[in-house]
Amino acid sequence: MRKLVEVVPNFSEGRDRNVIDAITAAIEAVEGVTLLDVDPGAATNRTVVTLVGPPEAAVEAALAAIAEAKERIDMRTHQGAHPRMGATDVCPFVPVSGVTMDECAELARTLGQRVGEELGIPVYLYEHAATREAFNNLAEARSGEYEGLASRDYADPAWKPDFGPAELVPRCGATAIGAREFLIAYNVNLNTRDARIAREIALQIREKGRWARDAQGKVVRDADGNKVRQPGRFQHCKAVGWYIEEYGQAQVTINLTDYKVTSMHDVLDAIRAEATARGARVTGSEAVGLVPLESMRAAGRHYLVQQGKSPGLPDADLVHVARVSLGLDDVAVFEPRDKIVEWRVAEARPLVDATLEGFCDALSSDTPAPGGGSTAALCGALSAALSAMVGNLTAGRSGCEAGLFTAMGELARRAQAQKERLLAAVEEDSAAYDRVIAARRLKGKTDEERAKKSAAIEAATREAIGVPLAVLEAAPELLALAEDALERGMQSSLSDAGVAGLCALTAARGAYANVRINLPDLADAAGRGALRGRADAALKDAEAGAERLWERVRERLE
Repeated sequence: MRKLVEVVPNFSEGRDRNVIDAITAAIEAVEGVTLLDVDPGAATNRTVVTLVGPPEAAVEAALAAIAEAKERIDMRTHQGAHPRMGATDVCPFVPVSGVTMDECAELARTLGQRVGEELGIPVYLYEHAATREAFNNLAEARSGEYEGLASRDYADPAWKPDFGPAELVPRCGATAIGAREFLIAYNVNLNTRDARIAREIALQIREKGRWARDAQGKVVRDADGNKVRQPGRFQHCKAVGWYIEEYGQAQVTINLTDYKVTSMHDVLDAIRAEATARGARVTGSEAVGLVPLESMRAAGRHYLVQQGKSPGLPDADLVHVARVSLGLDDVAVFEPRDKIVEWRVAEARPLVDATLEGFCDALSSDTPAPGGGSTAALCGALSAALSAMVGNLTAGRSGCEAGLFTAMGELARRAQAQKERLLAAVEEDSAAYDRVIAARRLKGKTDEERAKKSAAIEAATREAIGVPLAVLEAAPELLALAEDALERGMQSSLSDAGVAGLCALTAARGAYANVRINLPDLADAAGRGALRGRADAALKDAEAGAERLWERVRERLE
């Protein structure tokens, strides 16, 4: 799976286009990074920039942008409606694909150290990267804003920056760098002009809820005289209701700060119920900005299960179901290739997107890539696809009992995930071989050139081993999926489960051969031994699983 992180730096300039363009140009100059959005605000005098890329490139792009902001923004003259404490006010890392929250927190620390040491800017880590509990809340780290920095006691551990100078830097202020979940901005429209209905629904669903009231309608207070809140229905949900003149409709506008806890589909279902209870109905919804692929997958699965259908469908089908069920085209056109962040930055897939004939033609040409490694990965993807098919067919049978429906749907979902990983490996294996060839063609006349060439060959060889090794180590899971499909799938599909097992075995043996043929080119002897051990163990597991599966197929056929 391709590793991608989103970075959303906020700069304290929203009016001077020359400054904004200089900052975004610094981002676009970093190879591998895609600038997704630039949102300047004149009243707030603030620009929110969204970029996405591989972790290392994202760090470099963020550093370049923060450096440009330091040179061009003078906080001593800054005025704006939004809270801020520095030229670059905040810079959060957000996991998109193949990256954990802990890894994003580590990226935040890496960037924070470089910003502090290389740029001389005081840095406070916040949210998931925070080193002190209070700064789990950004508002605490930014307390007092820029004007309050001068009065901070930097000798106090509570206010000493995590990185950079422990003192006021008047021109650039301070920067908060952190890690957080993907924020989804989501609007739901109602068939009424009455903003009160939208406000009432927002109070019901949002985390902070409303003031608790007694039977007489008075606000309840605790023993200390403080107002007591009645929490709303969903955590990590901020919501308000208002009237949108442009649409002639009331709207509930929502920020989902952790879509893995509170999803678009859960919120929409709740709003539909609340609207119905008030004599209104939802007319459509809108995702503002980009959304992560997993949020659409989750919605697609949710609505498929409601229909009594297997949730283990391919991504394109899940996205279609989510798009229609959420009513995402009813307010504004939702184009998945533009609105889903992973698809927006997807790299070309010439092998995976080719026709069967096109792939076979490429395979049979006079070039060494694609070759056996890509073919082994494809065999693995075919194995996963067959297991998913058996799961979906079984779950889709009329009268399928609840426990089996759930189990087969989960089987299909796991198989689809493996299929996607292995299809990615089809491209990765071919690209890895190309990088080995490119490294071998580097100049090697001087000592410096020879050292550079040797390092490049070693790195490329590791990748050429790593891709098939990942395919090989996926084979035992592929065989487990095929075995589950065989044992619990419908009787008429047992041959499909058997072929899934055979494809998995071919993937394992083919990947093993590709690992072994590249191992001698690795200079690191200890590394060679460790990789050989992993490959031998994975192949042994795969062959044992395949033999067991094939015996069961033959028994069942008899």
